[in-house]
Amino acid sequence: MSKLKSSAKNIQLTPVDDLFSSEEIRTDANRERVIELPLEELHPFRNHPFRVVDDDKMMDTAQSIQEHGVLVPAIVRQREEGGYEIVSGHRRHHACQIAGLDTMPAIIRELDDDAATIIMVDSNLQRETLLPSERAWAYRMKLEAIRRKAGRPSSENRDQLGHNFSGKRSVDILAENAPDSRNQIQRFIRLTELIQPLMDMVDERKIAFNPAVELSYLKQEEQLELLDAMEGEQATPSLSQAQRLKKFSQEGRLSIDVMRAIMSEEKKSDLDRITLTGDKVNRYFPESYTPQQKEQVILKLLAGWYRRLQQAQER
Repeated sequence: MSKLKSSAKNIQLTPVDDLFSSEEIRTDANRERVIELPLEELHPFRNHPFRVVDDDKMMDTAQSIQEHGVLVPAIVRQREEGGYEIVSGHRRHHACQIAGLDTMPAIIRELDDDAATIIMVDSNLQRETLLPSERAWAYRMKLEAIRRKAGRPSSENRDQLGHNFSGKRSVDILAENAPDSRNQIQRFIRLTELIQPLMDMVDERKIAFNPAVELSYLKQEEQLELLDAMEGEQATPSLSQAQRLKKFSQEGRLSIDVMRAIMSEEKKSDLDRITLTGDKVNRYFPESYTPQQKEQVILKLLAGWYRRLQQAQER
């Protein structure tokens, strides 16, 4: 009898509500819902690389939200310290603040750190205008998340996003839904090895992308010295100069003197450039002429001179 009593204690009874609830009701209970969350409870994704700035597009978004509301809900996840972390929707959140709203629609989703990182990156990579640094750090963050997932047991490799990592290289998985090729993605990720002042110059288009990739192979202390050499010579490296700087670094022969010597070289583009300043040509034109009209006259005169030169050579 005691055994029967002991067995009875282990029997799990189904709650009455579950017995009489329909499958539709149970499915609906598990379905994601859009709810209004206070803006003050929403916090940026930790270390996300995308900048939220008050540019014209942001003002347009804020105006649209004022007129039509938020059309696409944010995706958030709960934080241990309270509130919610924004996974997707940072720009919409800021636009709501500008529009003077107190809440915004959001979907609360259970996500681990890696799944959240992948969603955060994917929701931003398709934007038309991204700075090189934003794209570089986004690719790096997603690649690291994919590698961590790929290193887990195969049973865990299907995450909330439906990824299956078996038998594929992480960078190939990253390139599957990215706007850039695998090789280009790897080149973008190289930029994250640049010190911040050089990365800023890439964003500001003072250093071109291809030279910047080559410079990323320099040691950090060499990059700091290069900044001094660039400032001293008032020049930025061309692709060929950056490649030579990289080669000297790999050979252990890159010094500040070598940097200054390379940066002091005249670039081919400088040798081919012709500059006609206003004080040189303005005296030949009426004051009412615009720069475009002056350019047209100069090109027309050069075309006539070239024809006369050809005719003289044919005689």
